[in-house]
Amino acid sequence: MSRIGVFPAAGGLGSSITKHLQTLVPASQLVLIARKPESLAKEFSAGAAVRRADYDVSSTLEKAFEGIDVLMLISYASFEIKHRVNAHKAAILAAHKSGVKHIFYSSLAFAGDYTDSSVAHVMGAHLATEKFLAELVSTSPRPITYTSIREGLYSESFPIYTNWFDLHNPVDEITIPHDGSGPGVAWVKRDELGEATAKLVAKYATTTNANVAAGFPYVNKIVLLTGPKIYSLNETAEILGRAVGKDVKIREISVDEYAKLDHKGRHTYHGVDLAREWATAWEAIRRGETAVVTPTLKEILGREPEQYEVTIRGMV
Repeated sequence: MSRIGVFPAAGGLGSSITKHLQTLVPASQLVLIARKPESLAKEFSAGAAVRRADYDVSSTLEKAFEGIDVLMLISYASFEIKHRVNAHKAAILAAHKSGVKHIFYSSLAFAGDYTDSSVAHVMGAHLATEKFLAELVSTSPRPITYTSIREGLYSESFPIYTNWFDLHNPVDEITIPHDGSGPGVAWVKRDELGEATAKLVAKYATTTNANVAAGFPYVNKIVLLTGPKIYSLNETAEILGRAVGKDVKIREISVDEYAKLDHKGRHTYHGVDLAREWATAWEAIRRGETAVVTPTLKEILGREPEQYEVTIRGMV
């Protein structure tokens, strides 16, 4: 069996993938890599190797991926473009140099139905990383392949699309640069994305080299994982309202007004306020970039994905 690395193995998606991988492959085949590896030792079962690496400290990447055959690379946690892409490139090149044969990359489900363009600023780094991986495959003398998994918009990430709506301190009005009408978002539970992603990684890692083409159809391809239904932002607000017992409405404001709101630093990365750049996500939603449903998640899970309202009620 191929040895599997997960980096970063901490965080919401990374820890979910790691949790599910431990039920699919022996822990001895796992290498868990994080900025604070001590947190991994407490959270996950014994048997897996634990290493330290940090996207922002390139020297820590040099030996982080040694002995790993298959790497699950989780994207840098921000919505910058240049800094984020550079971090991804450094990790990918370090992994390639260390002999990693296949990289799974956690992309995002903007850009519509497998297209290679998006008006969402947050998607920029993902598209650039997907392009870099494809170019590496075609130009490198050392064989390497990849799979980009466009993870659907997390159900749990609704606050960033609803001006930080708080289930435990709810307001009556959500002010965003969008009127709430369709098209909408195919929300999907993060842990189900983690489970499906882990199953894809495990399937590839347990497929013999001779049978990869027949047994794993996603080599050098993009996979789009979505929830089972599209919800407009108005419908999203209604579900949030039902969960908290309030009548919640959307009031459309301009991008300028949104950028001037106090976001308490949530849109600030490396000292730069990207609130205006973030607002492009609503334009992408308006254009239908996130209004795509594929059957792939259901097929991988072997069951119907959890409905959005069920996930939200579970968070209250």
